[in-house]
Amino acid sequence: MGPGGACWRGGGGVLGGFKRWLSSQALAPRVCVVGSGPAGFYTAQHILKHHDLARVDIYEKLPVPFGLVRFGVAPDHPEVKSYGAEDNRVLGIPGENLSGVYSARAFVGWYNGLPENRDLKPDLNCETALILGHGNVALDVARILLSPLDLLRKTDITDSSLAALACSKVKRVWLVGRRGPLQVAFTIKELREMINLPGTRPVLDPADFTGLGNAVKDAPRPRRRLTELMIKTALEKPEEKMLVARVATAQAAPAREWGLRFQRSPREVLPTADGTRARGVRVALTRLEGSGDSAKAIPTGEVEELECGLVLSSIGYRSLPLDPAVPFDPQRGVIPNSLGRVEGAPGLYCSGWVKRGPTGVIITTMNDSFDTAQSVLEDLQAGVLDVSTSKEGSGAVGSILRSRGVRPVSFSDWEKIDAAEVARGKAAGKPREKIVDPEEMLRLIGH
Repeated sequence: MGPGGACWRGGGGVLGGFKRWLSSQALAPRVCVVGSGPAGFYTAQHILKHHDLARVDIYEKLPVPFGLVRFGVAPDHPEVKSYGAEDNRVLGIPGENLSGVYSARAFVGWYNGLPENRDLKPDLNCETALILGHGNVALDVARILLSPLDLLRKTDITDSSLAALACSKVKRVWLVGRRGPLQVAFTIKELREMINLPGTRPVLDPADFTGLGNAVKDAPRPRRRLTELMIKTALEKPEEKMLVARVATAQAAPAREWGLRFQRSPREVLPTADGTRARGVRVALTRLEGSGDSAKAIPTGEVEELECGLVLSSIGYRSLPLDPAVPFDPQRGVIPNSLGRVEGAPGLYCSGWVKRGPTGVIITTMNDSFDTAQSVLEDLQAGVLDVSTSKEGSGAVGSILRSRGVRPVSFSDWEKIDAAEVARGKAAGKPREKIVDPEEMLRLIGH
């Protein structure tokens, strides 16, 4: 985004006297932000905070704002919802288009009420699910699949998803990764919550952690604590954990379980006899070359088959090209940029995962968004951006939309949708009941 541009985000303080300099100049830059997720809002916030005359217009393709703060991660984690890429990475293996195979991104969108995923209807009529990936999203999906319904009913999970999960036969979830315990991408908070999930037991093989206690002694504290928790869980006797769970509940439910499988790389989704559905995944066993986060998984030549009826791919997200006029690196899935400044496009900035790739959580997004905003402010101070002529901003855009017969949804319109969702949720004992059909949203506000 930027005067005459669109896209961004970052983190950083303002130089001494910078805000006073901007305030004293007769500058009134019009800034256009495309996308109302965390990246867009944090960038807008930083510019407005440090430039008294700036006007910022935020545009969003959906009738509701806040992007994937609303639609991301998991309904029982409202404080950390954040992912912002338009597409998911494909596995690139035979069988990934079989029935029963889904991207974690689509599955997350389904239970969070993202309109484009509202008709996913995942088939949960199997006992074993396989999640490919060892990140926080993978743990989120596993937790939703195994969570007691009483816990989910208190969240803003969609009613249709809750109904489907109530009928789910899934009671076993394996999370499979190409590398080892020292390379997992999830964080200790999510792991601890999964370990303590009522009515479930973790299944971790002690052999996977042999010698790791010494290996992580000099590792950064978060990695050391995370590894130590996995080791402790692996060594804990399963019977003891289930005994505690049974004592805590008046009547023990059928045991559910989940586990981590390491050094296994997917090679093929195996079809059922009739060739229509997934029945398992063939994986290549790997060995690690190198250490730490840079370790690479090298196939050993050995393979094994893991049986399952549900496969969820959680190997990362990708941004998509915005427009032919905006530079894009298809290999990295980002807009080429320097500190948020789009290469070869003065006045155009980028923020969010389209800027740096699909990594980090909401605090990362906030800091990165401030960085991009800082680049805009510095360019204004240096006179790089021409704001000498007045731009109409949202007024001009509104005229164009009206000429095309498009009635945009205003923030006050959103507040009506918000009030309706909260009222429906209150009736059901939930924070809100999301409306998942954009047409219903528009009817609600009289469009």
